[in-house]
Amino acid sequence: MKETAYRVLFLEDEPTIREVLTEYMSMSGYQVTGVERGDAAIDLLREQEFDIAVLDICVPGADGFEVLRYIQENRKKTAAIMLTALEDEQTQVKAFNLYADDYVIKPVSPIILLKRMETILRRTAGSGAERGRGLVLREEAYCAYYRGEKLPLTLSEYLLLHTLMSQPNRVFTREQLILSIFNEDYIGNDRIIDAHVKNLRKKLPVPCIRTVIGVGYQFDKAAEQNAAEGH
Repeated sequence: MKETAYRVLFLEDEPTIREVLTEYMSMSGYQVTGVERGDAAIDLLREQEFDIAVLDICVPGADGFEVLRYIQENRKKTAAIMLTALEDEQTQVKAFNLYADDYVIKPVSPIILLKRMETILRRTAGSGAERGRGLVLREEAYCAYYRGEKLPLTLSEYLLLHTLMSQPNRVFTREQLILSIFNEDYIGNDRIIDAHVKNLRKKLPVPCIRTVIGVGYQFDKAAEQNAAEGH
């Protein structure tokens, strides 16, 4: 832990879970503010800065997704972990599309939760050292950073970028990119990739995705490196 305690906003409406996990966090050196209502969490975020928020989804006042949306729009430096009993894929995808850093399903071991918090905070603290490194992917959290700043990518945009960056300068066909984002059961026009590429290009600070006419797309590593080095 750093000398100044990390500040944690903990949204959980079940008193026992809130008390037990708050105690574990506090014993680990965190400065924890616990609330049971989502609207109260948003009020706190308006008034204070937090290093990380641990958010239940099904809470009164405003649900965890509303709090997460507020964080991403107004407190971008605050990391966010969703802690919930909802384990369906659709809910998890929604959380990552709202740029959650992690998704943890209850019941959870307090030790495991603390380790996941530690991992995210270590990565966040280390992002300053990466400001000169250009484009960086964090595969465990499905996040992309440019010079230490988190990019607001949807899950599909992240998967598209990850695929292109996995083999720099290789030309991927639209069909190959569809398989990397969706699955073999996808039925639809392969031009959906063009829409995802268009949106991704708008969010990338450097022009590193090239169109190869008649074939598909490639990640231009040289262009990304030149931009990172200020050329």
